Amino acid sequence: MDDKSEKFRSPSEEKAPVEEGQVLTPDLLRDVANKRTSIVSKEGGIVNASGHRDQLKRQYGLLAICGLALNIDNAWIAFAGSLSVAVLNGGPCGILYEFIVACVYYSFIGASIAELASAIPSSGGVYHWASITAGPKYGRALGFFTGSLNFFGWIFDVSSIAYIPANVLVQMYAIYHPGFEIQAWHTFVAFVCVVWLSTAFVIFCNRLIPHLQHAGLFLVVVGGLVTIIVVASMPEKHATSHFVWANFQNMTGWSGGVAFLTGVLNGAFTIGTPDAVTHMAEELPNPSVDLPKAVFAQIGLGFLTAFLYGIAIFYGINDLDAVANSNGSFPVAEVYSQATGSAGATFGLLFIILLSILICTIGTILMVGRLWWALARDNATPFPSFFSRVNERLSCPIEATVLCAILTTGFGAIQLGSETAFTDLVGSFIILTSTSYFLAFFPHLLTKRQNVPPGPFWMGSWGYAINGIACILIVFFNIWFCFPYAYPVSDLSLMNWNSVILVGIILLTVFWWFMHGMRKYPGPKLQSLYSD
Repeated sequence: MDDKSEKFRSPSEEKAPVEEGQVLTPDLLRDVANKRTSIVSKEGGIVNASGHRDQLKRQYGLLAICGLALNIDNAWIAFAGSLSVAVLNGGPCGILYEFIVACVYYSFIGASIAELASAIPSSGGVYHWASITAGPKYGRALGFFTGSLNFFGWIFDVSSIAYIPANVLVQMYAIYHPGFEIQAWHTFVAFVCVVWLSTAFVIFCNRLIPHLQHAGLFLVVVGGLVTIIVVASMPEKHATSHFVWANFQNMTGWSGGVAFLTGVLNGAFTIGTPDAVTHMAEELPNPSVDLPKAVFAQIGLGFLTAFLYGIAIFYGINDLDAVANSNGSFPVAEVYSQATGSAGATFGLLFIILLSILICTIGTILMVGRLWWALARDNATPFPSFFSRVNERLSCPIEATVLCAILTTGFGAIQLGSETAFTDLVGSFIILTSTSYFLAFFPHLLTKRQNVPPGPFWMGSWGYAINGIACILIVFFNIWFCFPYAYPVSDLSLMNWNSVILVGIILLTVFWWFMHGMRKYPGPKLQSLYSD
């Protein structure tokens, strides 16, 4: 931002306009970051933490944004959706202990994200922070790459999330049609309907979304509790505690230690969305205070609901092989069937999942559209002037949201040709997003945490340890998450393509950097302001 064209005023008292050419001192920058002083453009509009005029309605209160965080994560349903894969890495006890490790891992990431979101509440999120933590010399390029990795990680995740309600819908139909043979195209048709109906809701019903998040929060908490009670109380015979807590069933071919560490990926997929709500920063009246609360609520309640849910369903299993080899579109239906012995109860429990995951899909499409829009308005994407548009009446970047729906549909179509290729693609979500976090955290440490003005949530000297542990764990687990799913690798379906996808996205970003970014990408508008 050109400081010669700006003046400063306090929201609580009148201050004389800053003279042209006045130096932006660290104290003044800190006042800007903490909202004790606002930046006012020549046109008179208040500039937000991203350096842009507000264009979206600030309609999310604390409850709504916490609901959105929990709905996008939807930990216990993500836990259910990955059950048939996760069970290979140690059986029930392996899943539970791996999930605990994943939540500890992501608590360090979450704290680091909460701190940066409190200091710089921008819809660009991790992309904006990486631009600032690295300083003016390296921040522009680093932020460019961080934004690319973060976006691709999230767009792959949207494809994965939207397939869960599609699978549930097909499975619910199959419950009352025993002779129905599920085909890939059945699920894809349901997938397309889910994606585009959710996109239409995001565009045309934006004012209803905060209320929808309240309903989603109710479903996540109360729906999860109802499911736990039903699954825990209905079985005629429960599994043994040894089966749930001590019988490590390694079906990967790796040693037990390798199977456990690679299996943490399943837990990470369940809990690994701590930056989601940060991309909604410009739709909260008080984001510096509320975003950290939403991040911690997502990780804390996500752990609690998913862990209790996992315990309940594992005690309800009486045939683990049937779950692992289920030929249905949503294997947890087999768990419900074993636990309840009732088609009606199974249908009802799946219906709870369906309602909750539809809200999750809407929230995730909402968020990823905001992410692409934030990149476009800083000229980091193709056709930036087109994708940076906002329909202020609908409070939605329509073009960016529709593009994300198109990409999601295209990635979802991969499932028709190769389920393995699709699984590998969406599974790279954790690798891509956690790498983008690393690119924001590590420069923060290298610059002695001095380029970011403290926000209301600031970890002080503890921040060095927490940021450092987060960086070490990201590198450590990303290495394990690239190991093949089973050993020996007898065919391509057992190969893990996470590392290949990561390199591919980096090469694609390098190409776009030399084609466009090096000459035309200026970085976030407030990059120079915060890095002065």
